Amino acid sequence: MVWSGTWVAERLGVELAGGAADGPAGAENLRDLLGLALRRNPKRAHLLVSNVLGKHVPQHPGLVYGTGVALGERVRTLLGPDVARALVLGYAETATGLGHAVADGVRDAPYLHSTRRPVPGVARAGGFEESHSHATSHLLLPEDPEAFAGDGPLVLVDDEFSTGNTVLNTIRALHERYPRSWYVIVALVDMRSAADQGRLAEFAAEIGARVDLIALASGTVVLPEGVLEKGQALVAEYEAEVRAGGAAAAVGSAAGDSRAASGASAASGAFSAAAPGRPVTRVDLGWPEGLPDGGRHGFTPAHRARLETALPGMAATLAAELDGAGNVLVLGFEELMYAPLRLAEELERTLPAPAEVRYSTTTRSPVLAVDDPGYAIRTRLVFPAHDTAAFPAAETGEGAETGEGGGHGDGRGDRYAYNVAGGGFDAVVAVVDSLADSAELHAPGGLLARLAAHVPQVVLAVVPTYLPASADPPASHLPPPTNHPERQEHPMLPEPLRGPAFSSYAADEVGWLLQDLSDVELEAPTEEREEAIQSGGAHYAESLPVEYQPSEQYQELFKAALETSAARIARAVGTVTETVLAERSPRPVLVSLARAGTPVGVLMRRWAQHRHGLDLPHYAVSIVRGRGIDANAVRWLAAHHDPADVVFVDGWTGKGAITRELADALGAFEGFDPEIAVLADPGRCVRTYGTREDFLIPSACLNSTVSGLISRTVLRSDLVGPDDFHGAKYYRELAGADVSGFFLDSVAARFDEVVPAVDAEVKELLSADRAPTWEGWAAVERISEEYGIHDVNLVKPGVGETTRVLLRRVPWKILARTGAGADLHHVRLLAEQRGVPVEEVEGLPYTCVGLIHPHFTRGATGADGKAVTAR
Repeated sequence: MVWSGTWVAERLGVELAGGAADGPAGAENLRDLLGLALRRNPKRAHLLVSNVLGKHVPQHPGLVYGTGVALGERVRTLLGPDVARALVLGYAETATGLGHAVADGVRDAPYLHSTRRPVPGVARAGGFEESHSHATSHLLLPEDPEAFAGDGPLVLVDDEFSTGNTVLNTIRALHERYPRSWYVIVALVDMRSAADQGRLAEFAAEIGARVDLIALASGTVVLPEGVLEKGQALVAEYEAEVRAGGAAAAVGSAAGDSRAASGASAASGAFSAAAPGRPVTRVDLGWPEGLPDGGRHGFTPAHRARLETALPGMAATLAAELDGAGNVLVLGFEELMYAPLRLAEELERTLPAPAEVRYSTTTRSPVLAVDDPGYAIRTRLVFPAHDTAAFPAAETGEGAETGEGGGHGDGRGDRYAYNVAGGGFDAVVAVVDSLADSAELHAPGGLLARLAAHVPQVVLAVVPTYLPASADPPASHLPPPTNHPERQEHPMLPEPLRGPAFSSYAADEVGWLLQDLSDVELEAPTEEREEAIQSGGAHYAESLPVEYQPSEQYQELFKAALETSAARIARAVGTVTETVLAERSPRPVLVSLARAGTPVGVLMRRWAQHRHGLDLPHYAVSIVRGRGIDANAVRWLAAHHDPADVVFVDGWTGKGAITRELADALGAFEGFDPEIAVLADPGRCVRTYGTREDFLIPSACLNSTVSGLISRTVLRSDLVGPDDFHGAKYYRELAGADVSGFFLDSVAARFDEVVPAVDAEVKELLSADRAPTWEGWAAVERISEEYGIHDVNLVKPGVGETTRVLLRRVPWKILARTGAGADLHHVRLLAEQRGVPVEEVEGLPYTCVGLIHPHFTRGATGADGKAVTAR
């Protein structure tokens, strides 16, 4: 047999070194467990593909389930009498089924898994970040609010333990709120480096807790120099061949149709084209009423007993429908892994020989498919997400740092099924929950149609979605009916808010697609906000920081900075505006991302009017990291303008999180171009920009007083309903300190003198290669690791983002590029006022970087808001 990592190993030099954790050493054991594949990812090109997890590779369900149970039995032995006080926690999406199987092996412990599916009305017990993943943010939504309140052992289960960052983030987030003395980490493979192993031991000592690790095998991935760049080039090469109609790669997408069914290459002859399949058959499983479909909200030993009783009858129902099928695949769905696995395992016992059953699930993660026996992902099917009704419209969005998926509200975009097409299956049983039994699932390009094109028989089994009593009815949170006019239309949305009633900008400068929350008390002390945000107890958009009131010294510094940089800003405004007019639309509709993008949008509008006599519409909308763009605002824009003319505008890029957020969120709407136009792109995340220098944009120095007296935007379920715009406040009481008009007028006054430079620069840019390189993201990851933070969300690169850290968050330290001059005068002043150290760094890719306190608890700052206390 050829090892399914051979193809990658030969081309990139990637090696697996190690062996069984409790058996003979050697790479062969790891090769039994793992294959290799490639993905388009700016951080890690290779993907470890498990042969026993049942995610990407169809496998015997008895082996998949038995592996997890055996690990759980080892945990049970380790815990001894403390097993009765334990809680097992699995990781979404990949390890939800593995974690549940481990809990079955532990036997006496309840089970919960993290989720990326928000459930309105269910209180969060916390959350954490998985920085290396395609979708980073995890929610903890137990039905029992006391689920984490005990002090018994916490068992954390993931498929692989690569760096330890995810586990450390989890324990850190939970230990602050629910401290306990014993943690047990369970994984199929432990692939940490020696340095990472030492970091876990140091962390355990830091929190004063025992941390044990159980794994089937351990080892390391040996990566040669330049492997990331080589891997990215290899992925690009194979994707280009597919777009060109080449036969070398069986990637499941083709030019012009990202959801084309895929199969083996034409050269292999396994199959050449999708053929229409038979109609899909729906089967009523007779799922027990009130039994949870998985561990999203908790699954107890009593629940397991009910399931064990019901499984034989449900498997018999499936077997009757599959009469005559010799090779059956039971296909689960993203986080819904356990119920399909147990059905498959029981079906394996029920079907008569020689019938065989395999099990796998769909996934959000895009992976290159290559039809080669030495490659782990032979084929892929691509289809649109079909559980969109499970995601509140206001929360659809990305938040995923790799651009491959989303954060809390990843309800849109493509999904994938690997090694199904060409697998020789006579029948596929697709198992979904009822919220995913949607129009998208049954659409011509949906999952069922993709399966029917390659498998003779497709059976649909729907498990009722379990919602706690506190959950809001999902029907009230349906996404906008972009592609489904049969859905109930939303009520008519209000007209934009305008000055002087809302904001100090003139009425024609900008229309705010927001609701006015000026009379609501939303401000919270910085310490309280930081603690709530880092613990996962609240989202940063649910409250507002207290507005910073600049000292007289700081105001003078702002004016001096504006005088120095006004011409440079005017040039960047002209460059980005002319680029938009040349490439995007001759009469664009400017839509700024409130609030940092709004002064830029106003200036772009003024340039177009001054230089070309154009009176461009300009609106401001809300976008929230991890929750997406305001879907109702996008609906309003679609109803009043041609989406093709809409150009989204922001102030600057940092590491590119909002850039990705917008791209993913707009997948729910037709006709909108997700590319942002920014004044400055130091992170190299976009194609349309005024400059890529990281310099001081004076509008970043202040908050509302340079942004029309408008607060940052607010998204909170008790204030923003499903048919409301996101909210914001108008700080009328700060009118005496308002410099919004002064800033705009100072920059616009320099328009004429920069016209020659703008024309020359635009001519050069239009013929240049401006493809994003995402260099900023790589730098942020590097800084996060070098400074022991291990959470990219706490690293804020660039002058603008660093200023925000000092004004709104609990800063830890500021990194400044050696020799940075006037661009950092205001940063140094703010740092001095807050008692934050400024560390000069040679070769820093940004002018400066702000680091948020990585171990924040209330009391880490003094009553005066000054220096954090090192821990």
